[in-house]
Amino acid sequence: MKVFNLPDLGEGLPDAEIVEWLVNEGDEVKVDQPLVSMETAKAVVEVPSPFTGKVVKFHGGPGDVIKTGAPLAEFQVEGEAGAEETSQSEPPATEARSTEEETDAGDSAESKPAEPEEREDSGTVVGKMQAGGEVLREQTSTVGGVKVTPAVRALARKLKVDLSAVQASGADGVVTAADVRKAAEEGTASAKPRTSEPSPQPSARPEPEVRQEPAPEPSRQQPAAQPPSGDWEPVRGTRRTMARVMSESHKSVVPTTLMDDADIHAWRPGEDITVRLLRALWAGAQAEPGLNGWFDGEQEMRMVHKNMHVGMAVDTPDGLFVAALRDVNKADKAGLRNEINRLRDNVQNRSIPPEDLKDYTIILSNFGKFAGRYATPVITPPCVAIVAAGALRNEVVPVLGGVEVHRMIPLSLTFDHRACTGGEAARFLKAMLDDLAKAE
Repeated sequence: MKVFNLPDLGEGLPDAEIVEWLVNEGDEVKVDQPLVSMETAKAVVEVPSPFTGKVVKFHGGPGDVIKTGAPLAEFQVEGEAGAEETSQSEPPATEARSTEEETDAGDSAESKPAEPEEREDSGTVVGKMQAGGEVLREQTSTVGGVKVTPAVRALARKLKVDLSAVQASGADGVVTAADVRKAAEEGTASAKPRTSEPSPQPSARPEPEVRQEPAPEPSRQQPAAQPPSGDWEPVRGTRRTMARVMSESHKSVVPTTLMDDADIHAWRPGEDITVRLLRALWAGAQAEPGLNGWFDGEQEMRMVHKNMHVGMAVDTPDGLFVAALRDVNKADKAGLRNEINRLRDNVQNRSIPPEDLKDYTIILSNFGKFAGRYATPVITPPCVAIVAAGALRNEVVPVLGGVEVHRMIPLSLTFDHRACTGGEAARFLKAMLDDLAKAE
């Protein structure tokens, strides 16, 4: 028997959730054949079979979370039929690409095979795969007569949408995430309910002993306790990783927040707010480069970056994603807008490659498009700063002994006080305010 351990899915994450097995126990499979859809914090990917042979056992079902390096499936490979001894096999070689560190999941303590020839990664699935002769790409499969990707299948399951009843708008008849969300909102493709086990409940608590007491008088009788109106459900995928990252930030970062208002009265009509904020970030970094950096608290080291890659916080129904906008300091307005649109669309469709979700040097959150004036945004280590822009407003300001109404953008700068002084942060924010005050 060969045991296939879950490899690092190219993101350095400690686990992944089983979305759907693409084969059944007992099936004969070939090397590189799609085996299972797994959801990480970043995307839904298809993991290929590392062997040619028979699938003997699954180590989990849909909804189960598998640790990186833990058994995922067992195989009876060609030439080993009838063998009684079970051995642990290496997972497919992967080149881990992580936001924090490289993880070598599933190493055997006894021996290692010779390094296979590397092949270029498509940026959609498991690092660099050596199992077969082709680069694995996100594949579509047919469900109910329509073509669909793993990410959209997972979304349909979450929204309880019957894919066979969804009108496909994608190229070659592929159902898109937008098609599934539209069907869910309109209620035109509701999935039929399936018999399943009850939702997981938190650890049971012993019920208090109930003693028989005389019934109180009607005037003193208390209303009966009402059960909770909602159901407990597991936090999975993006939200689970978001919770973990926020907890790690709370434990490791010493945050301090400065707030001020940018006067944009001089802007011309139609100015791109996000692009101007990105340019202002670079202006701040030119005044105080240390905020465009990383900090390693354990090693007591910092890195000040020469270029700026901005992590753009993108809100989705599945949770918060931070997509990296590369080389902001070198791009023009049109290039920045095109790249912003690309990253936003890829995140919303869950088709963004892992390399676009890491290695940013500073973070920007434009929460004001929804509501809110100021905030205390949370830094994602190893970054040392995040800037959050609140909702635009009109405010009366004194001008030459009179008053005028100017448009203002409230800004909140949170920085890691271990890596930056208050003066450095204040000068960074002042440079941003000065740049945003310019007409163009």
